[in-house]
Amino acid sequence: MKCASIVTIGDEILIGQVLDTNSRELARSLEEMGIHVSRMLSVSDNAQDISETLTRELSSHDIVITTGGLGPTKDDITKGVLATLSGSRKMVSHPGQLKKVHEILQSRGLDVLPINIAQADVPETAEVIVNELGTAPIMVFRNIKGGGTLYSLPGVPHEAVGAIPAILEDIRKHQEISSILHRNIMVYGIAESALSERIAPWEDALPGDMHLAYLPNPLTGIRLRLSCYGGNPEEKSRQMEEQLAALKGILGELVYADEDSSLEKELGRLLKEHGLTLSAAESCTGGEIAHLITSVAGSSAYFLGSVTSYAISVKEKVLGVPADTIRLHGVVSSEVAAAMAEGVRKLTGSDYSVATTGLAGPRGDEFNPVGTVWVGVATPRSTYTVKYCYKNDRKRNIERFAASALNFLRLKLISELTY
Repeated sequence: MKCASIVTIGDEILIGQVLDTNSRELARSLEEMGIHVSRMLSVSDNAQDISETLTRELSSHDIVITTGGLGPTKDDITKGVLATLSGSRKMVSHPGQLKKVHEILQSRGLDVLPINIAQADVPETAEVIVNELGTAPIMVFRNIKGGGTLYSLPGVPHEAVGAIPAILEDIRKHQEISSILHRNIMVYGIAESALSERIAPWEDALPGDMHLAYLPNPLTGIRLRLSCYGGNPEEKSRQMEEQLAALKGILGELVYADEDSSLEKELGRLLKEHGLTLSAAESCTGGEIAHLITSVAGSSAYFLGSVTSYAISVKEKVLGVPADTIRLHGVVSSEVAAAMAEGVRKLTGSDYSVATTGLAGPRGDEFNPVGTVWVGVATPRSTYTVKYCYKNDRKRNIERFAASALNFLRLKLISELTY
């Protein structure tokens, strides 16, 4: 299997001024086409650091991809380092990139300065893929330093990501790529460690060419990605489906999707398929549930609206939560969560509703610690509540509260639909 290294160049990455999203997108694209990314590195705008890093990576990888260091300013020195590494004796102007420089600057009403024209200069040893989105060229060096192939991309994110299709096409032309297959299932409602323990016998029995990755996210749960490298794609695909069927049998209702998805998408799919509507009443989640639901295209077909009832007065006056219920049981309670869900369902006329009341932080109360949330779900048949306790910071608690509420609603919806 071909192996790749990704190197970002620039002090702005190392000092935390800029987030490196280029490496993430490159790695994802390379893995999908069957190239294993073994390292992602960042180096400063220092010629010696860049040269030593690239020499080392080229000696141990089939493909090295760099991003950054190709701008018009004096601190952008990558092109010169690559000229030295590739044994180039001179720089030459690339006509296609020079034309693009003129087009881009003129379209912006800017003068074409000598420093801009120089961006189209490349080492004579480089092959050029014209950067259609910017002035810095995309350069390719083959067998550089006697090692693999090096691709040099601009650091500007939309330019680097925009170059990925051309880079992948070039790799396919010049490299023999092994087949790789990925399958995903989405799991919610179990900790990563507990999940690992539950499926350990299944995972230990996987064929040697299959690998399972755990990819947790507070909003979507855990994405289990099964990968298979090499072999006949059709046969391996059949084997992977058999393995995933067995895995889903072990996990049961913890599995909510057979692909990379989200709770709000799957919940929306269920509601839409059965012609049902939904509303929400939120206290501690502050509108996060409504935000997640409406982030799905087409959610207007099933989501009627929400009430962010942060204050007790709004719970009582808008949602109709009895004052005595709050006085007797407290705001963060099963009874209040149920009353909120029933109140918003009546207010909007929705088929289903979900409500949250809890303590995201930084403080708890005399009855509940920080991270406590009660979720209420009102349905045409009944009202259900459940309590969750998390130990995170305020932002993460809100995310976990919202995701857990959506999952609880999903389970109750499935239960009633299959009753």
